[in-house]
Amino acid sequence: MAETDSRAEPAEERAARLKERVYLTFTALAVVLALRSHGGEALEAAVLLLITVTGTLLAVLVADVVSHIAVHAALPDRERVGRMLRVSFGALGAVTLPFVFLGLAVAGVWKIEGALRASTIALVAGLAAISYLAVRRVRLPGWQRLIVLGAELVLGAAVVGLELLAHG
Repeated sequence: MAETDSRAEPAEERAARLKERVYLTFTALAVVLALRSHGGEALEAAVLLLITVTGTLLAVLVADVVSHIAVHAALPDRERVGRMLRVSFGALGAVTLPFVFLGLAVAGVWKIEGALRASTIALVAGLAAISYLAVRRVRLPGWQRLIVLGAELVLGAAVVGLELLAHG
């Protein structure tokens, strides 16, 4: 891997960060949508989201380690494990707002319905931002980047629609 200055991370790591954020955001969105359709208490919702997010991050980390072993026939070294941890747990930023909103509901500042609605909006907006970050550096004319961004958003909307359908 080529050396880069401290401000620019390697393309492979940028791609991994975006991918993990997409996974985690869709997972959190599925949980939030399910909670919206099934109701419940704010603390229960926050704990369920925390458990799901933690489980997802650990599953991604295990998958990274297993795939590294399969490709390189060796355990990852300390530097690689550090990168894996940064990429996996760096995705937590994508789900910060739902925890803030649920925290406000636990504190009695918001009702659970408002917190879950705001969480849904924040997660969908986050997916749009992640999509933008993915296409902003693509070497394509602007109109083609818009098509790619539009296709990503349509696919994201389809996933959200399927999650809504599943949770009726």
